[in-house]
Amino acid sequence: MRTLAVVGGGAIGLSVAWRAAEAGWRVTLFDPAVGSGASWVAGGMLAPLSEGWPGEDRVLEFGAAALARWPEFAERLESVSGAQVFVADETMTVALDGADAADLRTVADWVGGHGHQLRVLDRAGVRALEPALARTVRAGLLASAEPAIDNRRLLDGLRDAVTAAGVELRAEEIADLDALAFDQIVLAAGAASARLWPGLPVRPVKGEILRLRHRPGAAPAPQRVIRARVHGRPVYLVPRRDGIVVGATQYEAGFDTAVTVAGVRDLIADAEAVLPGIGEYELAEAAAGSRPGSPDNLPLIGRLAERVIAATGHGRNGMLTVPLTVDAVLALLDGTMLAEARAADPQRFSTAPGASSLSTAGGVR
Repeated sequence: MRTLAVVGGGAIGLSVAWRAAEAGWRVTLFDPAVGSGASWVAGGMLAPLSEGWPGEDRVLEFGAAALARWPEFAERLESVSGAQVFVADETMTVALDGADAADLRTVADWVGGHGHQLRVLDRAGVRALEPALARTVRAGLLASAEPAIDNRRLLDGLRDAVTAAGVELRAEEIADLDALAFDQIVLAAGAASARLWPGLPVRPVKGEILRLRHRPGAAPAPQRVIRARVHGRPVYLVPRRDGIVVGATQYEAGFDTAVTVAGVRDLIADAEAVLPGIGEYELAEAAAGSRPGSPDNLPLIGRLAERVIAATGHGRNGMLTVPLTVDAVLALLDGTMLAEARAADPQRFSTAPGASSLSTAGGVR
């Protein structure tokens, strides 16, 4: 039986390990803390359309292809684990001033030109759908095809799925890929991937989130994902069964995952500007993680060497791109390339080195 090592136990690594084991590989997953890191600290938005901007055509195309795969992926995961991951069906981006309202129309026109439908709402249209939002909201952009997931339900389901598929989990930190005597290796170590493959253009981007728990008498959580920009800062509110996830700050801060007073202050203030009743919620958790960023906001999915496949650099779209990443990695393991993932080939960066020492060690398919 062909052997596969997956280095990294976040949503990407777990998903690849599960599906590869089902496809007949003998899989070992290495991670000292499976299901932690950026995958644990995530909002779960699946919003490639409303986050689109003119000029980012490849990012939009990749994200839309990933979004289209989510229903089948979620159904398959539920069938083996029982996990029901969806928590919202739509995304609404709101504008608090005239400039942001104009930006919503720009996004709607551009995304519409690429064949995806978004609906611009006036003030009354926003309040009809989400009456608890601030009266200062001037306009909205409704993406009826952009749901959200509970990232922690997803991780729980993936843990069950890999166990059922026979994946061996090793709570070990890998320092040298060359020491792994496996036929193939998938590098899915998130922001730490460049430590194992020097020169790989992946960097940590710090993000802080808050988890707010609903209290009796507090305003109900929005039914949809709510996104906005307040004082130039992006903020989102994602419903959960017991409240709301509020995110997310974004800093170039290396691997620092300490939650800062300033980050919590800004998130609460910005969220309250959008949903005034949020002050009555319980502050249940404040957390930070390191997103794996890339220079062009596309992930790195492709061969680095004959034995090594990268599946990293997903940035803020890690949850969104799970199904497409899995399909792309499985295709590579089978000797082909998925057309929809071609833009994510890491060889587009000249800094991605080869590694001849990894081409034969441990055997070659």
